[in-house]
Amino acid sequence: MSALNPRAPIIVGVGDLTDTDTPASLGRSPYDLIAQAARLALADTQSTDIIGSIDTVAMLRSYADTSHRFATRLGGSSNPPKSLADRLGLNAKRYIYTWNGGNMPQYLVNDFAEAISRGEMRAALVAGGEALRTQHALERAQSDISWHEDPGGAPELIGDPRRGWNDEEDRHGMRAAIAMYPLFENAIRGQRKASVDEHMQSMARLMARFADVARQNPLATRRAGWSAERLSAVDEENRWIGFPYSRFMVSNAFIDQAAAFIVTSVQVAQECGIPREKWVYLHGCADAHDTWYTSERYDLHSSPAMRAASRQALDMAGCGIGDIDILDIYSCFPSAVEIACKELGIEEDDHRNLTVTGGLVYFGGPGNSYVVLSICEMMRRLRAAPGKRGLITANGNWVTKHSYGIYSTTPPRQPWERAAPAMLQAELDRLPAAPVARQPAGRAVIETYTVMHDRSGPSFAIVLGRLAATNERFIANTPDDLATLNDLQARESLGRAGTVTQRGGLNIFTPD
Repeated sequence: MSALNPRAPIIVGVGDLTDTDTPASLGRSPYDLIAQAARLALADTQSTDIIGSIDTVAMLRSYADTSHRFATRLGGSSNPPKSLADRLGLNAKRYIYTWNGGNMPQYLVNDFAEAISRGEMRAALVAGGEALRTQHALERAQSDISWHEDPGGAPELIGDPRRGWNDEEDRHGMRAAIAMYPLFENAIRGQRKASVDEHMQSMARLMARFADVARQNPLATRRAGWSAERLSAVDEENRWIGFPYSRFMVSNAFIDQAAAFIVTSVQVAQECGIPREKWVYLHGCADAHDTWYTSERYDLHSSPAMRAASRQALDMAGCGIGDIDILDIYSCFPSAVEIACKELGIEEDDHRNLTVTGGLVYFGGPGNSYVVLSICEMMRRLRAAPGKRGLITANGNWVTKHSYGIYSTTPPRQPWERAAPAMLQAELDRLPAAPVARQPAGRAVIETYTVMHDRSGPSFAIVLGRLAATNERFIANTPDDLATLNDLQARESLGRAGTVTQRGGLNIFTPD
């Protein structure tokens, strides 16, 4: 024990829960739900002394504070991490609330691990979750329950505050995940030279593996274990959402799900009497982002930041991807998994499961907090298999922000030292981007596209294309008549020619 690095960062307590039973009429707030998970994490350390060592409480940004789609009239806390701390009897020095991004849980681990290794932090509680099932039911019932709280003070904000889309994307309906990820998916299909039917079958086979893991997970929200045949069959129950995605291939956000974990140092764990079998070390980590705006990316079927950051994390851990025993690949949509597999250098049918939970689509997608839950499950898996290595991947915005963590119960062989994220980001920022025409006109071809649906059928289309004269990229919608929308989806439209014009402040692509 004396040979251990006293400042080596470790995770020592985890707690997670999914609640499908508590009546919404009771009005339990997300802060109460998250506090319940945090109590499980504190208890998991098997130490009552850890409470006095926690000097940082961090909470993942709620969906209500992230997107207008999930904003609630029920109110919220003016200082969410302080609301959590008060429920737990914690008196921390720092109260942190993140900016949005599914990458942020692992980002916090990486950032806090560095602070711990420098002796700047003793222990941090990281927690997050959503009570959107309850929120949605209360709002439908027009309940007068209020979740407003003012515990005092203001939280410290961590992360990147920039919104994930630019004005041009916004004007054309490119701002929500369900509109963005189908564009990646069709670009991937084009790069693979697959037909729509071939690619649907490929996606279904991939996601059926996630569904099978969820089937066996008591915390999963979708446990039907859908087969590839069922996932690829589009019908009234499994309707189109954003072509080529049907309902059973997109994340489920309206759930009550929360998790928490505690990160500290070997020294603090020893001082608090936390059993060694609870310790899981962070061996490698990295953070990076791709070209910020989707429409400006060189292509939509790859991720240079995923490739570079994953290599950096593996190098830091002193291993290769083949040395990883347990994986959790961020899985908000099939395209996120497909790009990750490509950049990590693993097959989509890898003998290792690609998820420990079932993924966001079937396990649950609690906003920015999914990776808190995947980290909790990964810690349990590694504790049960001492010496094995586990990889967590995390993705924020639209395949934009990426965070990686490599874990094991075995202590690192070398002193814990992280490469400066800014150095890697500077290299990525020098990569070429696509030139984008702001007022495109003339003949053009489709590079990728999607047809968005509501419950009554196709509602609008988004096209990313290239101008024939200049090869500049452009963003456009199509004429909104039903015949055009149905035709765009009914036959192969990648590479399809047409004409782009302006109408009412929008670019309009009319396919031949």
